[in-house]
Amino acid sequence: MLVNRVLREVDAQHWRDRAGSLRQIVIDEELIKDVKNIARGVYSPLVGFMTEPDFNRVIHEMKLADGTVWPIPFVLTVDEAVANDITIGEAVMLVAADHTPVALLAVEDKYTFDEREAAQLIFGTTDEAHPGVKLLYDGAAWVLGGPIELLDNSKEPYNHYNLDPQETRFLFQEKGWKTVVGFQTRNAPHRAHEYLQRIGLEVTDGLFINPVIGKKKAGDFTDDAILAAYTYMITDVFPKNRAVLSILPLQMRYAGPREAILHAIIRRNFGCTHFIVGRDHAGVGKYYGTYAAQEIFDTIEDIGITILKLENSFHCKRCETVTTAKSCAHPDDQRTGPSGTIIRQLLQKGEVVPDTIMRPEISQLLIQQGNIFVQ
Repeated sequence: MLVNRVLREVDAQHWRDRAGSLRQIVIDEELIKDVKNIARGVYSPLVGFMTEPDFNRVIHEMKLADGTVWPIPFVLTVDEAVANDITIGEAVMLVAADHTPVALLAVEDKYTFDEREAAQLIFGTTDEAHPGVKLLYDGAAWVLGGPIELLDNSKEPYNHYNLDPQETRFLFQEKGWKTVVGFQTRNAPHRAHEYLQRIGLEVTDGLFINPVIGKKKAGDFTDDAILAAYTYMITDVFPKNRAVLSILPLQMRYAGPREAILHAIIRRNFGCTHFIVGRDHAGVGKYYGTYAAQEIFDTIEDIGITILKLENSFHCKRCETVTTAKSCAHPDDQRTGPSGTIIRQLLQKGEVVPDTIMRPEISQLLIQQGNIFVQ
């Protein structure tokens, strides 16, 4: 069942009027995304930030306190002085940097945890070079747990593409899709990803392209570039009414196998029956095995969505098509994979990426758009 912690406007205004009388905690843009995802049901069954029993069981067993599979903790950290001043049962207003009220937190718990132990359990490493570990270490020492209620349900800057789970489920039903495959991406479409998407379309009624939008590193495709390219794919490449595009505002933790489970649960909440997990899903560097994110699903109980475990795809000169090692026996010197470095270098010079790696019309679209990489 989907969680809905979005207040009616009349109730939201009531709390906005009272915001000045409540303790306020400033949260950053990435945490605001988590708050909105909780409230809109994207993270169902979470109703707020985790209390200590949930936190401990999640990091040790990948389950909430009630036994529900959940792989990664979502927490609100504060300084010790703030934690000491807050009482259990207190209502706290979570506000943006400009002090606009975002959500109400009913504090049910406050606690600390061993950061190194948590990092090792969640990410499989305590190395600060891992971005998820650094994010964990950079957090304050104390944690506040409890349910939230959302006051600010704005969806800027991509209102048209920012559908919540109730909306996507209605959309899938309206299209008559009984089976839907979810595909996550952080890049403009290339041939290898298109190949995986087509496999998904062969076995389901519809394709849900769900790019992660938000904080990026230098050299990544901009959100605008990703959305423009996939809009073209949906309108001009895939069969009509077989694919839809909606964003997922989310800060990646790069937790590899654990994050793959989270992403699958999120797509189940959106209404998907299937989810594609490829090589090194949600990985970074060499912290995880190539197919560890697929193998972890063999160790957990059913989470209500079918995982399509697909091989790394590439273009084979001898086969003259995009394929995988499961159906192509030719050696590596006949294979061309979708090198992000090569794609970036060519597009930055205004040159079309080889047709074997990316559709020419996608290359042209991106070149014409300009400023397609994060600086």
